[in-house]
This record gives sequence, structure tokens and C-alpha cells, in this order.
Amino acid sequence: MQAKKIFLLHTASLFLICVLIALPGCKPEADANKQLITVWAHSGQEGERKVLMDQVKRFHEDFPGIQVELTLLPEGAYNSQLQAAALSHDLPDVIEFDGPFLYGYVWQNQLQPLDDLLPAAVQADLLPSIIKQGTMNDHLFAVGIFDSGLGMYGNKTLLEAAGIRIPASVDDAWTAEEFNQVLKKLAAKDRDRAVLDLKANYRGEWFTYAFSPIIQSAGGDLIDRRDYLHAESLLAGKEAVAGMTHLQNWFQQGYVDPNLDDAAFVKERVVLSWVGHWEYPRYAKALGDKLVLLPLPDFGQGSKTGQGSWQWGINADARNSEAAVNFLTNLLRPENILAMTEVNGAVPSTKTAIARSPLYREGGPLRLFVDQLRQSSVERPRTPAYQVITSVFQQAFDEIRNGADVQKALHQAAAAIEQDIIDSEGYRSVPRS
Repeated sequence: MQAKKIFLLHTASLFLICVLIALPGCKPEADANKQLITVWAHSGQEGERKVLMDQVKRFHEDFPGIQVELTLLPEGAYNSQLQAAALSHDLPDVIEFDGPFLYGYVWQNQLQPLDDLLPAAVQADLLPSIIKQGTMNDHLFAVGIFDSGLGMYGNKTLLEAAGIRIPASVDDAWTAEEFNQVLKKLAAKDRDRAVLDLKANYRGEWFTYAFSPIIQSAGGDLIDRRDYLHAESLLAGKEAVAGMTHLQNWFQQGYVDPNLDDAAFVKERVVLSWVGHWEYPRYAKALGDKLVLLPLPDFGQGSKTGQGSWQWGINADARNSEAAVNFLTNLLRPENILAMTEVNGAVPSTKTAIARSPLYREGGPLRLFVDQLRQSSVERPRTPAYQVITSVFQQAFDEIRNGADVQKALHQAAAAIEQDIIDSEGYRSVPRS
């Protein structure tokens, strides 16, 4: 089937890092007295690797009857390796995968639902954004240890000096017109008029994650979520066009710093930086008390923001589902979540962990990200077509920022999405082979 070929990308040759905690070698002899589960994860940052390996070691101490074989794969080729394993039905028992790829695995029937496996108390403690991201066809297929936060960091001193109102909450966000006036006012006091960092130096998925909330806030969307078959009316409708026209104007007015050195905000060349939670340590170090976190503007239907990050699921063919669930449940213990988010800075995925986090608890400097995930974040479209959706949106974004006709660029993106869905026969379920 053509759709299956689209989802299963070409497999590159990979360098694999195989780590087995507490036992030597990559392929040790299985202990007949223990339940073996295989686990794949992306290698990530050094701190993340160390935390995960430590957690597997402690899991062995708490569950001596379960043996975990952990394989860490390089992040750059990780998804290709997973997709190749999915094609050959050779996925491990427990799988970590990046959020956008979940729905393809569900479509292929590669994952088993967690609704009746994961303890109810654990599910109840998860942020609603984690549930939304991990759900497809009314079933929970994946859970995350952390989520992401997207907003605007501001230089409070420079904003106040310009007499600009500083929003205090999601509901208090600048309107689109107010934000345009903010930029105009700041630019009038700036030597080169570039006062906004949009991380234009980033690549790929960033542009869909960061800027589709403009369309959603304006009243459009990447696809019609009622049936996941049509995109034109929402992606290329007047609301979406109006939202993306605002963005194009920021570029045309010279408000956007190209940020080639990725230092526009820390060097105080700009007053505002549209980015995620991961920049907080660097920005806080550079600006100190001058740093303020702000919601994204409201383009007509309330401020919206992106969400989603790495998730964990269980192979539909897992040999020991109970042991696999024990492993996932262990990862979701508050102390384990906090150990991971302390090294990567992400938003803890449970209410209990958030309440213990200095950054994200009530009154913490990044609390806004939690509030957004609870009330205004929009999950990626829950369809295996997302890989095409994000690809064509990135192309449309690039054309729009470079001055192309906004409606035409969005229309072409919507047409490409709808054609992919037609070619893929509506992404109907793939029978297990």
C-alpha cells in the first residue's frame, strides 16, 4: 500500500549503542527465572541517557523478576530504525518514539492500547495534554514522561521602558493587533528594527510546532479533525490566511531577527523570543530578573500553543505485557519524572511531579507552560497523514516568510494533504500480516 511506503521511510545504516544494565554484553543469555523485556530509546542528551540508565538499574532492584534489555539509538536516525523494525514486525517490547510518529504506528496496529493496562491512578495524574497526544481512535496508546512548553520570552526591562503592557496569563494575552503595535513601538526604539526572534535559524518540525498555533488561534487548523480527510477550508480559509498574513508582515516590516548566531535574545538584540521551554536555562542565566515568560498572541479565538514530545508505548506483540507496564509505570513515578526533567528542562507529565517542581509548580517561573498545557495547547493532528501535513506546512511557511501569496501557499499545502489522503485510501486501518 502506498501510504505504508510513505510512512516507512528509507532505512539508513545506523550506529547502535546497546546498553544492558547490571549484565555484561549486548545479548546476554536470558535468565530463565526472569521475564525479559526489550526496550528501545533515543540516546538524547548525556544527562538524559544517564538518568534513564540509572532508572533501569533501580528498576532491576525493585523488580528482581524482570530483566530489561535497553538499547539506545542515535537520535538522528532513530525514527528510520523504528520504522524499519515496524515493517518487519521486529519492534522491541517497550518503545520510545517522537510524538509525530505515534499515529502511524497505531494505524499499522503496531501498538497495544494502554487504557486497561496502565493503572487508573497513574492515568488520572497525567496532564490532559499527555492524554491528548497519546490517544487515537478513543484509546490511549502512549504516555510521555514530559511535555513541551511554547511561548514568548520577553525582556521585562525593555518592555516596561517602552510602556508596553505585560500579559499576566493565557487569558490576558496580547491580541494580534496589540502585538503588531507592540512590535511597531519596540522597532521605533531599535537601531535595526529587528525586535523579535522566531528561531528562524531552526529547521524542520519547529515551524509546524511553533506556528500552526497562529492558524489555530485564528480559527483555522492544519486539517479538519472531524474526519481527517479534508484540509482546504481550515488550512486555506480566511481565518488561516489572516493569521499567517500577520506573520508575513512581521518579516516584511523587518521586525524579525534572522538570528544566525542563535544569540539574538541573550545579546539583547531583540526584546521578544518565540521559543520553547528548552531555552529557559540559557535565557535565565543571561537576563536574570529581566526575564519574563509570556503567552503567544490571541489571533481571534484565544491564545493557542503547541505541545508534545517523546512518548512511550508497548508493542502489540510484546512477550510480557505485564512486565512492560510495570516498566512504564515505574518511569512515571514522580521522582523519576523529576530526575529526567531536571536535566532536560521539560514540563513534568503528571500533576504530582509538577507540584514538586521548582520551575513548574504554582508560582514557579515556568508555570505558564503548565497552564497552557491544561487549557490552550493543541495536539498534533491524530492521523498518520501528519508526516505529509508537517512537511507541506513547512514548505508553505518558508514561502510565506519569503513574500509569497499567503492564500496560494496555504491552498497548495492543503491540496497536497488531501491528495496524500486520497492516494492513501483515507488511511484506513492496515490489517496485521
